[in-house]
Amino acid sequence: MRRSSEQWQLFIDASKTSLNVVLLHNGNKLSYIPVAYSSSTKETYITMKNILIEVDYKKYQWQVCGDFKIIAVLLGLQGGYTKYSCFLCEGNCCARCSHYSRKHWPHRQSLTPGMKNVLHKPSIKTSKVLPPPLHIKLGLMKNFVKALNVKGPALMYLCGKFPRLTYKKVKAGVFIGPQIRQLFKD
Repeated sequence: MRRSSEQWQLFIDASKTSLNVVLLHNGNKLSYIPVAYSSSTKETYITMKNILIEVDYKKYQWQVCGDFKIIAVLLGLQGGYTKYSCFLCEGNCCARCSHYSRKHWPHRQSLTPGMKNVLHKPSIKTSKVLPPPLHIKLGLMKNFVKALNVKGPALMYLCGKFPRLTYKKVKAGVFIGPQIRQLFKD
C-alpha cells in the first residue's frame, strides 16, 4: 500500500492514561493505521521525537494533527501556562486586558530555542501542522458567546434554542458538538 504524504495524516492523541498515534486517510476511504500505542508514556519532547524517528517521519513528511499540547511539544515549545504559548503568533497570554480588544498579534517569525518559550528544536515544520478542528470549534463558540450582549436578543435566542442548558452555561459558552453543528447550520 502506498502511503504518500498527500494521502495520509499523522494523528497523535494523548490522554492521562494513554498515547495513541495513527495514520488517517485524507478521504476517509481507507481505515486508519495504528502506528504507536502506550499506556504509560508521557507526552514529552523526547517521546514525540522518538515516535517520529520510528515512523520514519523525515521520509514521508505527513501533515500532523493533534491537540494544542501535542503540537506545542512537537514544535519544541515550553509546556504549561507560558507567555508565548501559541505556535502561530506572539500573542501574550499574560496581557488579559487586550485579549478581546486587540485583533492582530505579530506572527511568529521562527522557533528558535531559548527565545519566546521555545525550549527545543522543532521536530516538524509549522506548515505541516493541522490544528484540531474540535478545539477550534469550541474556542470559536466560547469567543462568539462572550462577544454577545448579556441582555441582547442573540443570547436569548441561544437560551431558547437549547432550553435544557442553564443561562449560566449558555453565557459561558459551554456547548457540545451536536449543539455547535446545529448552530452552524443556522
